Amino acid sequence: MMKSEKPSVFLPDRSPLKVTMLVFSGCSIMCVASAVDPLRAANRVSGETLFDWRLVSVDGEPPVTTSGLPVAVSGKFDPAEKTDMLGIIGGFGTKTQGSPALLAGLRRVARSARAVGGIEAGTWLVGRAGLLEGRTATTHWEDMEDFTAAFPGVDVRPDRYIIDGPIFTSGGASPTFDLMLHLIRSRLGMAVALDVASVFIYDQARAATDAQPLVSLGRLDGYDPRLAQAIRLMEAHIDQPLTISAIARRTGVTTRALEKIFGKSIGEPPGAYYLRLRLSAARRLVVDTSVPMADIAARTGFSSAAGFSRAFAKTFGMSPTQLRRR
Repeated sequence: MMKSEKPSVFLPDRSPLKVTMLVFSGCSIMCVASAVDPLRAANRVSGETLFDWRLVSVDGEPPVTTSGLPVAVSGKFDPAEKTDMLGIIGGFGTKTQGSPALLAGLRRVARSARAVGGIEAGTWLVGRAGLLEGRTATTHWEDMEDFTAAFPGVDVRPDRYIIDGPIFTSGGASPTFDLMLHLIRSRLGMAVALDVASVFIYDQARAATDAQPLVSLGRLDGYDPRLAQAIRLMEAHIDQPLTISAIARRTGVTTRALEKIFGKSIGEPPGAYYLRLRLSAARRLVVDTSVPMADIAARTGFSSAAGFSRAFAKTFGMSPTQLRRR
């Protein structure tokens, strides 16, 4: 087992986190994407490499997913290589895999890493390495009965994902996305997690004809419903921003109450979040389109291109023109 004094990876910390994903053939390509793409998006929206992630396989060869698509890996799994967090992504056949040398390697990593976990059928290998004994864990619902019988010393639950000390387990692709959003929110704050969710239009079930939201609240637990209502009003008025008092009035609270809601849930006042939301929308237009800067300024609620450029540079460290050029 890992020593309890190691700081959890699920605590506020903006220092880079080294993440290794050990991928097995027979896994779902969606599980791989759900494990690493939120980390990539977090790096992008923050403008820093806060998650230093890499994919590896047991033999260094590209594992083949259930869709037939191979996964490019950077090399062979090396238990001696330092990492903060190891995720084991498994699928069909993983429960019967795992040589004594591999299981010993997983135990070695668990002694030095701050977190080790199984994604979908990868939980079988975590269990076979002896890392789940006396802990709470989950796995894919199709394996739940067999997994419970195979590991009687584990409290197996049908949760989407479970974090028990330094061990994490996830039941599939969508729960893994939830887990990674939780990791991002825990380390970098809810505002960054919301930005990452927005990249993937990750939200509650919606009709295909509904407008794609700029901010996807997704399954981020614990937010106040009035926060969601306020953010929806903000995103619906990007080009002609509402006053905070008007948003509070439409949300059914006082301005002071709205400030408290934002402070508790996001850690910044509604005005600052609204400005950052507009600038995030502007950043997408700067990076992903050739729309003129003056038009971007108008479409994101700035009365002048100069004012837009100043606010943009203050937030992102460079002018919109410099970012587009880069």
